[in-house]
Amino acid sequence: MTALADEEIKVQDRSARGGHWIDDWEPDDEGFWATTGRKVALRNLVFSILTEHLGFCVWLLWSIAVLNLPKAGIKLSVSELLWLTTTPNLVGAAIRIPYTFAPAKFGGRNWTIVSALLLLIPCGLFVYAINHPGLPFGVLLLIAATTGLGGGNFASSMANITHFYPVSKQGLPLGLNAAGGNLGTSVTQLAMPPLIVAFGLVAVGWVWMPFILLAAAGAYLFMNNLTKATSAYTAREMLTIWKRPQTSIMSVLYIGTFGSFIGYAFSFGVLIKSQFPDVKGANFIWLGALVGSLARPIGGWLADRFGGARVTMIDFFLMGLGVAAVAMAVNAKDWNAFLAAFLFVFATTGIGNGSTYRMIPAIFRTQALAEVNPADTEAVSTATARGRRDAAAAIGICSAVGAFGGVLIQQAFRISLEQTKSISPALTGLAVFYGVCVVLTWSCYLRRRVAVSAVPSLAGAGV
Repeated sequence: MTALADEEIKVQDRSARGGHWIDDWEPDDEGFWATTGRKVALRNLVFSILTEHLGFCVWLLWSIAVLNLPKAGIKLSVSELLWLTTTPNLVGAAIRIPYTFAPAKFGGRNWTIVSALLLLIPCGLFVYAINHPGLPFGVLLLIAATTGLGGGNFASSMANITHFYPVSKQGLPLGLNAAGGNLGTSVTQLAMPPLIVAFGLVAVGWVWMPFILLAAAGAYLFMNNLTKATSAYTAREMLTIWKRPQTSIMSVLYIGTFGSFIGYAFSFGVLIKSQFPDVKGANFIWLGALVGSLARPIGGWLADRFGGARVTMIDFFLMGLGVAAVAMAVNAKDWNAFLAAFLFVFATTGIGNGSTYRMIPAIFRTQALAEVNPADTEAVSTATARGRRDAAAAIGICSAVGAFGGVLIQQAFRISLEQTKSISPALTGLAVFYGVCVVLTWSCYLRRRVAVSAVPSLAGAGV
């Protein structure tokens, strides 16, 4: 009998329903985690990463396609092209809210299957649009909007995986999960141009379909639903999580990390072209997203080791230095310095993404446990489960706000270029914002007397 089969038997013995449902899941129990939990969590993480990765690939589809639409007989104005790239970002940000609560409503495995199959819609519609170049712009815009489904996958995937891991070990797996998704940005930017040259623009839609079917099949066969994670939120509960000060604070910090990553990833090619017109941007735009994605699990690991708040505060300081270096390179017209400084900034966005996501589960667990007697085992268990549930909701909300932040960064660069022909004013504004995030992180989570939400123990809670 294989090790995998043994593992499955152990899980089924702890499950009242059998099949792919697990009723008894205690990752914070060291014995359970060592014998069964780690293996099951890792298997679910692998297929979660695959689906989320494809979501990002599809989400970025039109950002590559717009550069090649004239070759397909579709001629649009610059303004219309910008809308085709901005609309998916807006839809992806908005849809992260309902996607956050879908695993709690339908089960993490079940929703992963559905969310994967939904990606066939934007791919199929893209193929239709390229084969019908006479479509009105409004129809094209609607088709582009459907790629926002790919942006939603991030929220549901992260909210689901949160429940599989112990709070003390969530930084690295959440970082890996997010990095696998973020890498879809780089893969799309790197792989699509040569694919378009070889097979035409329509191939950008077809190429993802077999991988999507593979991801859905993998989720069906190898993932699990956790009963304890399937308590759906009411509208009032969702609003309560939204109103909590910690959700607002972490949303601002996530604008600074993920908002920066996705905003820079969408804008990098345009920035290169505007500031260094003699450089072929297509050769370099994929590097930024790659560096930022690979750095994300490093941020999670560092947060597990040194505390998310400490890593986040230092990271924002480095981000400020990085954008200052980019501004200096722009003013000096130094391409090599520009590329090096911007890749450094991308790396810090990835580290910050990992560390901020490590903070959220720790914050909400600490708040939940502060309300119960530590000696009451049953109350502690209930509070821990509530903290996980609240953290999963907060993660989705923060991810949505962070994605909207990416749109704001895109617009900051647009306005800066229109008004001054330079990106230096936008970079200056971003440096100031990162400085505000340094102060916010320190004042809320690192100084000894923490007043936010009347939880004085946050500073020492491993946040």
